[in-house]
Amino acid sequence: MRAPVATEPGAELPTREVGPVTQTDVVRFAGAGGDFNPLHHDPEFARSAGFSGVLAMGQMHAGMLAAWLTDWAGVEHLREYEVRFAAPVFLGDTLSFSGQVLSVDDGIAEVQLAAVRDEDIVLRARAAINTG
Repeated sequence: MRAPVATEPGAELPTREVGPVTQTDVVRFAGAGGDFNPLHHDPEFARSAGFSGVLAMGQMHAGMLAAWLTDWAGVEHLREYEVRFAAPVFLGDTLSFSGQVLSVDDGIAEVQLAAVRDEDIVLRARAAINTG
């Protein structure tokens, strides 16, 4: 087991860029999670639903953000994780993950996270991490 990450309020997590999102990424995630909604693989269907094209499942980039967070803190130290989807992610998008420690109290750090495409936030998240 890894030691808890030592951190303090205001600390910035090291950023990570992922992408561009490919159709293969989406298909692999669909197979793993069983989400075969045509929004994720049928361009005509996605356009008829008002989107510019096929979009990735929200849980896919929520999972990538969680993986980035636990690479930093250790999955064994993750106590809470919640997300809010703000915008769809499309094929070809590259996401930038960032985070900041908001507070540390009684050995628990509250962390604010975001996934951003260009200037648009596509996902906001909050996590609680054991720090000691």
